[in-house]
Amino acid sequence: MSIMVTGGAGYIGAHVVRLLQERGEDVVVVDDLSTGREDRVGDATLVELDVAGGDAQQLLEQVMREREVTGVVHFAARKQVGESVARPAWYFQQNVTGLANVVAAMEAVGADRLIFSSSAAVYGMPDVEIVTEDTDPRPINPYGETKLVGEWLIADAGRAWGLRAASLRYFNVAGAGWPDLGDPAVLNLVPMVLDRLAKGERPKVFGEDYPTTDGTCIRDYIHVLDLAHAHLAALDHLAGGDGGNLVLNVGTGQGASVKEVITEIGRVSGLDVTPDVEERRAGDPPRLVASADRIAEVLGWQTRNGLPEIIESAWEAWQAGPRRIG
Repeated sequence: MSIMVTGGAGYIGAHVVRLLQERGEDVVVVDDLSTGREDRVGDATLVELDVAGGDAQQLLEQVMREREVTGVVHFAARKQVGESVARPAWYFQQNVTGLANVVAAMEAVGADRLIFSSSAAVYGMPDVEIVTEDTDPRPINPYGETKLVGEWLIADAGRAWGLRAASLRYFNVAGAGWPDLGDPAVLNLVPMVLDRLAKGERPKVFGEDYPTTDGTCIRDYIHVLDLAHAHLAALDHLAGGDGGNLVLNVGTGQGASVKEVITEIGRVSGLDVTPDVEERRAGDPPRLVASADRIAEVLGWQTRNGLPEIIESAWEAWQAGPRRIG
């Protein structure tokens, strides 16, 4: 019996793979290595495959049968908002077709547990400060649209043939569970600040006139290791025979402003993090914080790490990498 992790060589996926391995699971990773790295999957079997490719469904079925896969954690997707705006058709091909191939292969082999990597991007710009799973999803970019369509596909498969699934809507993921598994991409706030510091440049703040305490945007930051544990909790919940289609926010219920995050990076690193303030970016809501009540109630899961632990682990991972500062 095995667990398949698509995109398991990436940032979040590698954390889930390591946790699964630590508890003795047999893991097979499927990844095209476009953003992931082979050295992140430990001794798990790695199948290099683009799940959105033309023959992906048949190849996935073959691997699932050979390895007796009973459950899938699906991370493999594209996730850059700006890129999705510029290449919407490609994003739908990658994210929706890729998921459809995975679900079709699962149906063919009888694997009926799926954990889907969704996103708070499905909510768009909600007019509430605390976002619950009942908040009306109104994505404002193709990336968020592909995640919402993915949730619809999963719900339809549940009704059609009994797929049991949990769609986890991530908020802002940061930090590292181990120093060798830091975020390799410079796409989110923490690595973007560290990248600029490594170049000898000031961090950037986009707008300081929002209706918040310090004028900068507030977001819900979750430690990547806490997020990884949420995936295992969801897998175990489904393995217990619970059916249906779960949709769960994965966040802390607490917000931190951009300036607070940058200040924390300065505290941990000892560096001058005085930012350059630029104009607002279009589409940034002033505050986006998750309600984590439902996931606590359904899975018994809650976060263990706050902003200090997130930044400390991110700094340790950065300093263990090739662009050590100082």
